[in-house]
Amino acid sequence: MPRTRFRFKTADLTDRVVVVTGAGSGIGREVALLCARRHALLALCDINEAALDGTAEMAEKLGAEVLTCQVDVSDADSMSSFAQATFEHFGRVDLLVNNAGVGLVGGFLETDVKDWQWLIGINLMGVVHGCGAFLPTMAESGRGGHVVNLSSAAGLLANPQLTAYSATKFAVLGLSEALRMELKPHGIGVTAVCPGIINTAITQNSVIRGTGDIDERRKHLASAYQKRGYTPERVAKNILRAVHRNRAVAPVAAEAHLMYVLSRTVPPLARWLAARTAELSKRQTTFEDLTCN
Repeated sequence: MPRTRFRFKTADLTDRVVVVTGAGSGIGREVALLCARRHALLALCDINEAALDGTAEMAEKLGAEVLTCQVDVSDADSMSSFAQATFEHFGRVDLLVNNAGVGLVGGFLETDVKDWQWLIGINLMGVVHGCGAFLPTMAESGRGGHVVNLSSAAGLLANPQLTAYSATKFAVLGLSEALRMELKPHGIGVTAVCPGIINTAITQNSVIRGTGDIDERRKHLASAYQKRGYTPERVAKNILRAVHRNRAVAPVAAEAHLMYVLSRTVPPLARWLAARTAELSKRQTTFEDLTCN
C-alpha cells in the first residue's frame, strides 16, 4: 500500500487507464478526447450507445485504444459488469471520472417522488455505483490513482429552482470529501469538480417542472447557456489540471468560483443572492443564472 499518493501527471497519460462515465456527449466526451490526445487507454460508458460509439470513433482517430460499454449508471449490476470488462481488458484503472448526470429544473413543491428517485438514481447513486465497482480493486492494487466526481456549482450553493438537483450535487460533494480522506492511505486522490454554466446538451435533456410554457422555458435556458459560452472542452482541461494538482474541490467557471468563495466566507449573502437570482430567473423565464453542469 502506498504511504503517500504519487503525483498524477496528466500532461502525458501514456499507458494510463482512464474510465469515463457519461462519455457520449458534453463534458464526458471532451474528457475522453483530451485523455486520448494525451495517449491514455480509455474505458468509456454511456446509456446512449450511438453517442458513445461516436465518442469512441473520435478517440480512436486520435490513436487511443478504447473499450466501450452501454451502461445505465443507476443500475449497480450494469456498472459492475462494466468494471469487470475494464479490468479484464486493461488489467487496471488509474483514473476514474464519474461524470454521468442529468438535470431537473424546479422547486420542491413542483417535483414529485418519482423525479427525486430518478435524479438520485443517476446523479448520486451513479457515482456510488462507479466508486463501488472500481475502487476496491484500485485500492487493493497498491498502484494509487485518482477519482473525479462531477458535482456542480449548485452543489456549492443551493438554488431554490434546482432543489432536487442541488441536493444530489451537495451529496456528491460530501461523498467526495469523505472518500478523499478514506482513500489517502491507498495513494488515491479524490476531486469534486463543480462546474458552473456550461454549454452542453443538458439544457435540452433536463426535465423542467412548474408552470408556464415548458418549450419556451427550455429555449430560453439553452440560449442563456449558449450566451455564457463556457465550453465542455475548457471544463475537461480544468479537470485534468485539478487531478494533476490533487485538488479536493475544483470550481469551474467564474460563477462557480464566486459561489465557492461566498458560501464559505459570507453564507447569508450567498443565500440571499441565490434566492434573488432564482426569483428573477423564474419570473423572467430566462434562467440565465441557473447552474447545471
